[in-house]
Amino acid sequence: MLEARHTVGVIGDAKPSTAPSTSDSEAPPRGDRLALEVLAVLSVSYAMSGLYALLSFIRAQVTINHGIGFSGVATAPLNRGRETEFQWLDILDHLADVVSGLAPAFLAIVLLLRSPGGRGLGVGLDRLRTKELFQGFGFAAAIGIPGLALVYAARELGFNAQIVATDFDDVWYRIPVLLLNAFQNGAAEEVIVTAYLLTRLRQLGWTSSRSVAAAAVLRGSYHLYQGYGAFVGNAVMGVIFGWWFQRTRRIVPLIVAHTVIDAVSFIGYIYLHGKVSWL
Repeated sequence: MLEARHTVGVIGDAKPSTAPSTSDSEAPPRGDRLALEVLAVLSVSYAMSGLYALLSFIRAQVTINHGIGFSGVATAPLNRGRETEFQWLDILDHLADVVSGLAPAFLAIVLLLRSPGGRGLGVGLDRLRTKELFQGFGFAAAIGIPGLALVYAARELGFNAQIVATDFDDVWYRIPVLLLNAFQNGAAEEVIVTAYLLTRLRQLGWTSSRSVAAAAVLRGSYHLYQGYGAFVGNAVMGVIFGWWFQRTRRIVPLIVAHTVIDAVSFIGYIYLHGKVSWL
């Protein structure tokens, strides 16, 4: 959910061209090309995040705890403020960060335009349905509340790091920037790790259970820097999201849910840090 970094427009919903379709545009790329495409997309997004998280995990075990545990570990701020007297420059920097964080998801969407293509690109990115907003808030509550209990338990047992959600100064644009960061996290992660990856693994002939397991492990891997509890919690979230997506092919509720979970985490940290012992 929280990694170191809704409105959904109409995508793939244009009227079909009157020109005859070619076989290349109708058929998905060959399996070997699809596999290389998946490796390329993940290598510029969450696979590298997973690698860095693993290295951070190992460093914490070796240099701080000298064994198993995270009781003495604290993460760097997930959302950093910037020291500048020119607030408009600060805001532009944050907006650039958001655009940069969404770039890999944009790449995945462009690739989905080719295959499977069509209305909603096969992943439900066609229009925002009112019921999907409620579904998203429902998912956020169903996953976020038990997740909060897991964070508390893991932190008390020394299995999670001390998470620093933000070090933002109290400036007027702090909350809007944190909300944008929450949307960036939710949109990028769900488009790539859920919609794109599960779609491609299905095209490569993977079974549903194997695909969900692989995506869930990937999701957990890039949260390893937060500790064991974060890995398990996010992997479980990945299983639930993956299972639901495979049955509905609708990604929007999952983007809403992830955005809400991160937004509550970021903003809640501001108001509860120093008042709750484990934050």
